[in-house]
Amino acid sequence: MAGPLSHIKVLDLSRVLAGPWAGQNMSDLGAEVIKVERPVKGDDSRAFGPPYLKDRDGKPTSEAAYFLAANRGKKSVTVDLADPKGQEIVRALAASCDVLIENYKFGDLARYGLGYEDLRKINPGLIYCSVTGFGQTGPARERPGYDFMVQGMSGLMALTGKPDGEAGGGPMRFGVPIIDIMTGMYASIAICAALAHRAQTGVGQHIDVALLDTAMALSSIQGMTYLTTGEVPPRIGNTHPTIVPYQVFPTADGYIILACGNDNLWKKFCAAAGCMELCDDPRFARNSDRVSNRNLLEPLLNAVFARKSTSQWSQVLEAAGVANGPINTIDQAFADEQAVARGTVQQLPHPLAGTAPAIASPMRFSATPVAYRASAPLLGQHNDEILATLKPKA
Repeated sequence: MAGPLSHIKVLDLSRVLAGPWAGQNMSDLGAEVIKVERPVKGDDSRAFGPPYLKDRDGKPTSEAAYFLAANRGKKSVTVDLADPKGQEIVRALAASCDVLIENYKFGDLARYGLGYEDLRKINPGLIYCSVTGFGQTGPARERPGYDFMVQGMSGLMALTGKPDGEAGGGPMRFGVPIIDIMTGMYASIAICAALAHRAQTGVGQHIDVALLDTAMALSSIQGMTYLTTGEVPPRIGNTHPTIVPYQVFPTADGYIILACGNDNLWKKFCAAAGCMELCDDPRFARNSDRVSNRNLLEPLLNAVFARKSTSQWSQVLEAAGVANGPINTIDQAFADEQAVARGTVQQLPHPLAGTAPAIASPMRFSATPVAYRASAPLLGQHNDEILATLKPKA
């Protein structure tokens, strides 16, 4: 069945990750996504390797895993935006598209006559989504922005990692470019909202999405802690600022995550773990008590968890209805029976490899399923198909 956005055409002028992630979401939802790339080199992320996808003979291709991660289902055309003929091609494409996604620096596309104010004149219904480091306003709007630097600037790295003074202590970035990915997600939501607005009014609009704004929004609970108290939250590693125990514990052979989100779960845990004396102790009876006395409780729980292996604890806690989980490596995560049952890995057609793996979208629909049509395209793979339909001015 057709996806929920199968009636939508998207022109994706973005590169690397945040913008392309939004474009990939549009493709997953059924939209036709035309990716405009530089001739010869294409999207910068095509060169972000190794690793590269292997061909049918097991030899590395030129297709980087990074590029495959954010561009499935798109059609690639090569256009030189510095050439007036290339600019005319983009205008012609934009005239027939519903959405345009770009992540050029502030003002760059306007220099080529491809800014929002330029394109809305030929397509008043166009939804033009600009993804930048710092947005379209403010003193930093012309600065380039990257995920890593914004994780640091936003305060998120100061909240992530072990406390200073502990072994391995210090600020830590997230293990994947979370700000790029979440900016792409916010852009996707904004585009869908603008499409809903256009369906009622017939009018398009300019969407301004920035990495820094996304990172600040992701401060969420910790950000509100500061705003409501004036106190800067400390870095606390794998513990939770307001719930105890909600953290990692070492077992006899590894680690396990225990999540006692309320006092009832705490009682269930103590009963299952054979440590009811902790539950009866007034220092640990309520969550607020446990938060205040976490330094006393944690060594006691470490001793409890050292009695069994991770798998043994998982069985005990699962039977008691206490939330828990192991710390998997990536290969273990993909092999998990629940991930397998959910179809987390998809195999998509690819012209060089035959098929290429893809990580499934987390969006699941009962009536309009996600469209897994093809892997990421080769550079310029769809030039003939797309450009043959246009008649750019000489």
